Order: sequence, then C-alpha cells, then structure tokens
Amino acid sequence: MKVSIRTISKVTGFSPATVSNALNHKPGVSPKTAAQIVRVAAEMGYQPQNRIERINFVVARKTGSILDEGEFHPAVMDGIERATRREGMPTRYVTVDLETPTAQDQIEELCRDKSSGLILLGTELKEEDYRPFYDCEAPLVIVDGFCFHKPIESIVISNESSSYTAVHYLISMGHTKIGYITAGDIIQNFPLRRRGCEHALTEAGLSLDEKYVMHVGTKLSTAYSDAKEWLSHDPDLPTAFFADNDILASGAMRAFLERGIRVPEEVSFIGFDDLPLARLTLPSLTTIHIHKHDIGSMAVQKLLGQVRNPQGYTCVTHISSDFVIRDSVARV
Repeated sequence: MKVSIRTISKVTGFSPATVSNALNHKPGVSPKTAAQIVRVAAEMGYQPQNRIERINFVVARKTGSILDEGEFHPAVMDGIERATRREGMPTRYVTVDLETPTAQDQIEELCRDKSSGLILLGTELKEEDYRPFYDCEAPLVIVDGFCFHKPIESIVISNESSSYTAVHYLISMGHTKIGYITAGDIIQNFPLRRRGCEHALTEAGLSLDEKYVMHVGTKLSTAYSDAKEWLSHDPDLPTAFFADNDILASGAMRAFLERGIRVPEEVSFIGFDDLPLARLTLPSLTTIHIHKHDIGSMAVQKLLGQVRNPQGYTCVTHISSDFVIRDSVARV
C-alpha cells in the first residue's frame, strides 16, 4: 500500500500540514518533531513525490481594478506556458474570485492537489488574502506579491529601486518640483513605488510636497477624469510627475494636454510597466519595463525546484527592471 502524508499524520498524531512541512524541510516545525516524522515515514516506507503532473496558474481577483487594465498577467502566463512546454507539462489557467462565497472551497481544493503545482498571481492581494494558502500542500510560488507571515517562495518586481531610478532621472534632468500620481495603497506595489520616489527626493535634498500628489482612479478613463477635475482647481503645478503605473500617467497626461499644458515642455511624465499604450501616447511615455515573460518562466523553474530538490528555506526574488527613455520628459 502506498504511504501518504495523511497516513503518516494518523500514525504520528501531527497534522498533515506539519507532516508535509517536515518531509519537505520547510520552516515552522521543531527539530524534534521533524526528526520523529522523518523516522516514522522511513519506517513506513514513505516515498517522497518528486514530480508534478501539471501547473495551475491561479489568478486571484478582488476588484479587478488593476488586472483588467494591464497586460501583466497574460504576459506572465505566456512565459509560464513557454517554460512548461519545454518541460512537456500542461498548464491550466484558474481564476479565483475572492469576493464569491465559493472562493475558499476552490482554494482548498487547489492546495490539496499535490499532483499539481501552483503559481499564484498576487497583484491584487494583501496579507489577509494569503491566509488560505498558508498551509498549502501543493508546491506554491507567488508572482507579483509576497507574504509577511508565512515563508512562501515569491518573485516580486523591484518596485523601490525602479521608481528610485525614474525619479533620480527626473532630478538629473533638472526637475526639483516633482509630483506623484497615485491610486493609493490598493495593491502592495504602489506604496513601495512611492517609497522609492521619496528616497530619490530625500537623497537630493528635496521632498514630496502633498500639494503635488494627485489621487486618481485605476482605469484610463478615471485617471483622465480625476486628473481633469484636479486641474479644474488651477493648482500650482510641478514640472514633472512620476505615476504608479502607465495607465495613471497616460490618463493624466491626456487631461493636461486638453487643458493646453504642453507635455513635456511644461510638465513631464514617467509611468511604470511599459504597456503597449506607453509607445502609442503622444508624446510617447518614458517608463519602467518589467520582464513579464521572464517572471513566468522563472516561476516554473522555482516551482519545479521545490519538487525535484526541496530545500529548508524559501526565497523572495526581486527581478530587476529596465528604464525606458522616450519623449515625455524634458530637461529643465
């Protein structure tokens, strides 16, 4: 009879999650408990599973306010599919709507299936949203998100250093009155991008003046309308704006141009993500390019590494970005 983790759990009295963590050398299990579980598993003839049959790319949705406007997750999915084809392994695309009553059952089913690996898109998730994945029995990698309270393998964008590079460039072009276009803290990435912006300003002896901070909606239409409303009050304008992403920058830039404000001669703009939109705006948008396909490919390799060569630790991997200079920034 094949010995399973649940069989070992019944014999030792420890939970399946504890047994799984001990056998996979994951943190959170005392050395004494881990040694006992490993000994019992060996005595019972347990054979660890060192392969998975497929990979599930799980898109966890809350509002869709970020996911629906960009091309991040389709590009990551493409990178995943390319990598899994090389491995001769199928990929399944799974959407979990966290606002529905069936989401918890759906997550539990995915986490119990040890024959499949999970790549979880964390773009819209905050810490409380990761709790259902804390004791996931299936191999798991988070992309574009990270978990504070549980060590889970993750791949994240270098948000702070990327935005630091962008704002440092504005400063090198002579800008000292620099504003920020933000959608708030609706995702983990945005506060980190603001922190990188403030770091660059502080290093240059400058600061982010709240009168230059523009709060807009996350869609192109709402970024445009909110920026238009902001301008209707005839505010004092900075000479440049850094935006949380390309959608916000592009929507705001359109509002400025309609107002008769010349871009970049009077006000410059920098975005984040390098969406196709950034190349089509007039002027074309200076922005930060994210290696989306490579994130997907890397996630597959990290997932397979967990299965084929499990380690006693997890890593949060920061993937670097490229700064793309186009036409939306002028020298002061």
